[in-house]
Amino acid sequence: MSTPRAAWLLGPALVAGVAYLDPGNVASNMTAGAVYGYLLVWVVVLGNVMAWLIQYLSAKLGIVTGQSLPETLGRRIRNPWARRAYWLQAELVAMATDIAEVIGGAVALYLLFGVPLVWGGALTGAVSIVLLLVQSRRGAKSFEFVVIGLIAIIAIGFTFGVFIAPPDPAGVLGGMVPRFDDTGSVLLAASILGATIMPHAIYAHSALARDRFTPGRAARTPVEPSPAATPARTEVRMPLQEPQLAELRGISTSRLLRATKWDVTIAMAIAGTVNLCILLLAAANLAGVPATDSLEGAYAALRDGIGPVVATLFAVGLLASGLASTSVGAYAGAEIMHGLLRVRVPLLARRLVTLVPALVILAIGFDPTLALVLSQVVLSFGIPFALVPLVAVTANREVLGEFRNRLMTTLAGVAASIFLIALNAILLWLVLTGA
Repeated sequence: MSTPRAAWLLGPALVAGVAYLDPGNVASNMTAGAVYGYLLVWVVVLGNVMAWLIQYLSAKLGIVTGQSLPETLGRRIRNPWARRAYWLQAELVAMATDIAEVIGGAVALYLLFGVPLVWGGALTGAVSIVLLLVQSRRGAKSFEFVVIGLIAIIAIGFTFGVFIAPPDPAGVLGGMVPRFDDTGSVLLAASILGATIMPHAIYAHSALARDRFTPGRAARTPVEPSPAATPARTEVRMPLQEPQLAELRGISTSRLLRATKWDVTIAMAIAGTVNLCILLLAAANLAGVPATDSLEGAYAALRDGIGPVVATLFAVGLLASGLASTSVGAYAGAEIMHGLLRVRVPLLARRLVTLVPALVILAIGFDPTLALVLSQVVLSFGIPFALVPLVAVTANREVLGEFRNRLMTTLAGVAASIFLIALNAILLWLVLTGA
């Protein structure tokens, strides 16, 4: 078997990185820039640095063990009720994710073509099913090519305006100093982090790396449609040992992990740059402008202030963001159910589980941008349940053997976990006390 070229080993992180470019990111960063200017630049930068470590650990788990994080936890959580409770919180996080992604796609279709929000949400969900069928029928690589194409559209759509109306360099540097102004800035910081470090991206990346690099897994993806009308229980397969996986792949695990570091670096550089550009675009052009705390208001302000080209590209980027991220979110949701409950459900049924809540929110007329921001806050509370187990299992010799985390890596993961949990605790206290 010939040794794959390094470039051919890239891809899973770029697909998982779509989670960092979803409409929730757009809403959170746009709102932060419009309301607080450059104040929360440091949150975006810090979140991206932590995201690099977290996504690499997730990919490493999938590569070394040939198992996703949900599968690993499904085997290690012996108590069935504890496993179901863990699945329930992960499933709620997946629903919150889908709300953000479907609403973002619906808003984009409304801005571009005047499509009613409910129909726009339904169209976004339908396209996501098509993308998932590509993944299940054509394999991981074809799915990656489609998603990477959408990432290119997202990047152009959200960064073009910064070059037309650049931010103030002094303001950007000032925004690198960690601080808050009020409880609203804490809420937005939690929202940004919830949109940047997303639980479903942690679950998905380990599965994407598994499906791409574990021989024989591509044909058994978690989103594979089933003709059965009821969930099908799957047998629990013992994972292959790392030497067996390396032999089947025809490439050493060490080389694959080195390529994965580049994969994650490229993906996080793209995601971090785009997210920062969204905040800077809003801070430089929308700060103090009325009604810019919504996506529709931001679109109108960009159109009137910078020009229709920038506004249209922004809406196109938002649409690509919703289409790409909702398919990856559904992939993660299916993997969560498969790994923790050990069942597979038909693709359409699994998609409707998370699509319906988003359509209900659109149908009752709830503010789409507020729903996006609040969904990211929900996601931030799901982070510890994905991050703490990830750090724990990747530091465990029994799980990763010689590829377990080094001490400094584990300490960095623990520090990130403590920071995120503390921020969420502060946010919860502020909400409960009405501060």
